[in-house]
Amino acid sequence: MPITIAFDVYGTLINTKGISKSVEKYVGSAAPTFVNIWRTKQLEYSFRRGLMRSYKNFSICTQNALDYTCNFLQTDLSKYEKNKLLEAYSILPVFDDVEDSLKELRNFKDFKIFAFSNGLFENIKNLLIHANIYNYFDEIVSVDEVKSFKPDPKVYEYFLQKANCVSSQTWLISGNPFDVIGAISADLNAIWVKRSEFDIFDPWEIKPTITIKNLTELYNVLKNRRRD
Repeated sequence: MPITIAFDVYGTLINTKGISKSVEKYVGSAAPTFVNIWRTKQLEYSFRRGLMRSYKNFSICTQNALDYTCNFLQTDLSKYEKNKLLEAYSILPVFDDVEDSLKELRNFKDFKIFAFSNGLFENIKNLLIHANIYNYFDEIVSVDEVKSFKPDPKVYEYFLQKANCVSSQTWLISGNPFDVIGAISADLNAIWVKRSEFDIFDPWEIKPTITIKNLTELYNVLKNRRRD
């Protein structure tokens, strides 16, 4: 049975801090703080909506988080400026290790490769096309069909159904600890991509199946697991 690889998108393939240059045009030296608050609130809003069963898609969460960030930092951006930032969010760059890793994985016939995201299908597709990595994936799986967000267990159950795979042969790849914990709680295997020595995994009773420093390690890790 082939191994199924489920790549998280935002924060794993796509570098959300790539929005910094666009933000800097409007807020100057406050850009790092602005970007961090925006991303934190984006995730918080998705978590809260999932718990409340009050679904609005990830683009709405991103927009609401942008409005919050402007209010919190007392940054008076016009509607036009906010729209420009939201447009920039739709064409974020990938991390440097992404394309080479995907190319290596794609050459191994026993891997099925999916993009698995909180984002809308069309948004993820456009991101991957813009980044020139769309053709490396067998399919995109969006949580939008479930009307919830990671780490809701039913989101991971939906992925298994959609990808027609079993949890024991499925590996979530994510730079987001909450996603890794969610996947393992749903009986998937999960690899945490710890790109920085300063990244901290949540000190819970749940640990990553494997931790790697970058995606260039992924091929050998999964190839060895395939032999097992």
